[in-house]
Amino acid sequence: MQANPVKQKLLAGQPVLGTFGWEFLVSGLPQMVKATGAEFLLLDMEHNGAHYDMIKTQAALCRGLGLVPLARIPANDYTYIARALDAGVMGVMAPMVKSAAEAEFIVSCTRYPPTGRRGAAFGFAHDDYEGGSVADKIRIANKRTLTICLIETPEGIENIDAIAAVPGVDVLWLGHFDLTNFMGIPAQFDHPRYLEAVDKMVAAGKKHNKTLASMTASEAWSRDYWAKGFRMFAAGVDVHLMQGALRASLAPLQGLAAGGGE
Repeated sequence: MQANPVKQKLLAGQPVLGTFGWEFLVSGLPQMVKATGAEFLLLDMEHNGAHYDMIKTQAALCRGLGLVPLARIPANDYTYIARALDAGVMGVMAPMVKSAAEAEFIVSCTRYPPTGRRGAAFGFAHDDYEGGSVADKIRIANKRTLTICLIETPEGIENIDAIAAVPGVDVLWLGHFDLTNFMGIPAQFDHPRYLEAVDKMVAAGKKHNKTLASMTASEAWSRDYWAKGFRMFAAGVDVHLMQGALRASLAPLQGLAAGGGE
């Protein structure tokens, strides 16, 4: 079974960088993402309607590239977690984690017995259809699976210290848009209450030695959150990256067209 270099780097305190796969889950996406120097491809299932065959295909296309496939599941249910892992991703992002009990349940779904409750199916996508020792596969799978808890509600912030203390939680990911929405200050990322919530999350992550993570779409955001101690970043999502590049390319042409082309 393949190792998970992203988890290895995070456990060693090193930064990792990647992006979201959202609308453009096409055959060339993993290779294009890898060619940029990204280390992981986080496949969304919560907002874009992606189904398991799409996730399975993208995970397969990551094989041999050194690109780690991850999936954001639509809900914190055993079936979503276990099926995504069986499809071949090396970690899951669990949305709207609000309590330590919920985090413990999520972790248990990512681990085989006796430490968890993940059901057994070997010789399939997640272990590259290979034979071999089941005991070794269980050990490797438990070790390589990355568990990411999305912290994006006031309840999650209120309970962040207990969530961060849960063994098996590897990453605390800031869901900044949802957090401001639920706080009643949508997209106000300079609001004192939002900044206070982020500081509380940062303190918990550092106290319990958990990686802090965020999506970023600007250099200013990247520098700011790097300074706070965040070390796992997803640089935008495919839709916005494409639109941004296209706008930048069209702008001078639109200027020429508006001026009559002279």
